[in-house]
Amino acid sequence: MSTTDDNPTSLNGIGVSPGLVAGPVARMAPGITEPAVATLPADSDVETECEHIAEAAQTVKKSLELSAAEAKGDGKTLLETTAQMAADPTLTSSAQAMVKERRLVPERAVWEAAGSLASMLESLGGYMAERTRDVQDVRDRIVAVLTDSPMPGIPRLPEPFVLVAEDLAPADTALIDPEKVLAFVTSEGGPTSHTSILARALGIPAIVGAGSEVTDQLHDGDIVLVDGTKGIITLNPSEDALRRARELASRVRVFKGDGGLKDGREVQLLANVGDGAGARSAAEAGAMGVGLFRTEFCFLDQPEEPTVEAQVEAYKAVLEAFPGKKVVVRTLDAGADKPLPFLTDATEANPALGVRAYRTTRRNPEVLEHQLEALAKAEAETDAHVWVMAPMISTTEEAKAFAEKARSYGLKTAGMMIEVPSAAILADKMFEHADFASIGTNDLTQYVMAADRLLSSLADLSTGWQPAVLRLIKAACDGGAPKDRPVGVCGEAAADPALAVVLVGLGVKSLSMTARALPDVDAVLKTVTFEDAQRLAQVAIDAITADAAREAVRAELPILEELGL
Repeated sequence: MSTTDDNPTSLNGIGVSPGLVAGPVARMAPGITEPAVATLPADSDVETECEHIAEAAQTVKKSLELSAAEAKGDGKTLLETTAQMAADPTLTSSAQAMVKERRLVPERAVWEAAGSLASMLESLGGYMAERTRDVQDVRDRIVAVLTDSPMPGIPRLPEPFVLVAEDLAPADTALIDPEKVLAFVTSEGGPTSHTSILARALGIPAIVGAGSEVTDQLHDGDIVLVDGTKGIITLNPSEDALRRARELASRVRVFKGDGGLKDGREVQLLANVGDGAGARSAAEAGAMGVGLFRTEFCFLDQPEEPTVEAQVEAYKAVLEAFPGKKVVVRTLDAGADKPLPFLTDATEANPALGVRAYRTTRRNPEVLEHQLEALAKAEAETDAHVWVMAPMISTTEEAKAFAEKARSYGLKTAGMMIEVPSAAILADKMFEHADFASIGTNDLTQYVMAADRLLSSLADLSTGWQPAVLRLIKAACDGGAPKDRPVGVCGEAAADPALAVVLVGLGVKSLSMTARALPDVDAVLKTVTFEDAQRLAQVAIDAITADAAREAVRAELPILEELGL
């Protein structure tokens, strides 16, 4: 095992989950080796070999489902989705056809079939391209069963470690044990990949997109210091650096549900949730309410639209966790990165700019109507205060139509998501109809910068620190101010403690994030006044680049260094 010396080496990646920790490297075992092109012996029973493929796929599916049963929150959803991929007849039937037509051995047939499916998904771009990692994961697991090889996955070691990998499949990420995995570093991935999102949900420091030239320098047993905020990996850190990391790790911050600034100005610190379990965890973490209830988790992997009754029960599970408090509900955000077979068209050439979210009402208005009916019934049966908003509102006419439709079902507070530049620019007109707005910084950044938020090669553009993005957020807040319409942020930007200060200074009233980020954001906000926040917001929007904005603001917030953020 390598030990610290007087010559630490600094390596860089993209910091996506804050924190400073040190530990020994454990590299992810390499994936399954590509099977050789080989054909079956002449006396082989082709039908039996085809059945082996189906049996292996079922074995993988059941294994993933068992893991999903033990997982929670986003991890559970990811495992269930990957299990469905293993059960997808597209992969198995294609592989079986290769066995029958070309007499390929089963493992080679599965490999080639998965390659064709992954290429097709890659060509669709966006979320569908992101699913190629799922296909490769399922492929490796099926091949492992067919060849009686060790199942790929995270190392199982007695001591905690820093995980280093090319990338992490959803099934791997979902099974990460925060007690064992201190941090992780990947050569691929971007700030909004599933890997990054789960790292933040688990509260594990993480660096992605570091490149193989960085990860190849990290060997099993090497002691490294991972700074998930700055995106810096220090190989062979000094004893002083290790001591500081241990000191920071020993501090436990707790959010008491009293979000605000140093001068007493309230800032609502809310949670992003997808189901009842997530809502209960958020409530236990002190969240002042829910700033984003992602209702699409009730619809994913469903062959048809859930009944109103089923939706009522799913919504009540979230609302009941926050009696007397605000729960902001986003209506179905289907399409692009969340395709639904009964509602969206996966063959669209550019789904991120296609019929998604509120736009699905053009063809299927009844889906939204059923959802609003279910939300109204769920609110009537609980004590939570439902605020409902539609995603991808692009025009004043859409804002008006949605608000009127929501109110017709008895939902008193109706608003909109601001994810499209037009909604921010026309916010003053939109707020003649919408009661509030919540800014989805992930999508807003994607559309402002014309950069696919899932593309790691453009990760430098996909940050809420972009001055152009910040200026649009200010425009949205300025549009709501004269009518006293509150604007919140529910994108990943809200969980960045330094950026949270800027957002409040721009006029944002509430910040919604993964529950684990609440204590850090709260701790930093309580060190600044509103006047300080306004000044730092101006510094950020006056900057030339995103990096310059971030560095200038962080330089004036010494609390970040003190807290290891």
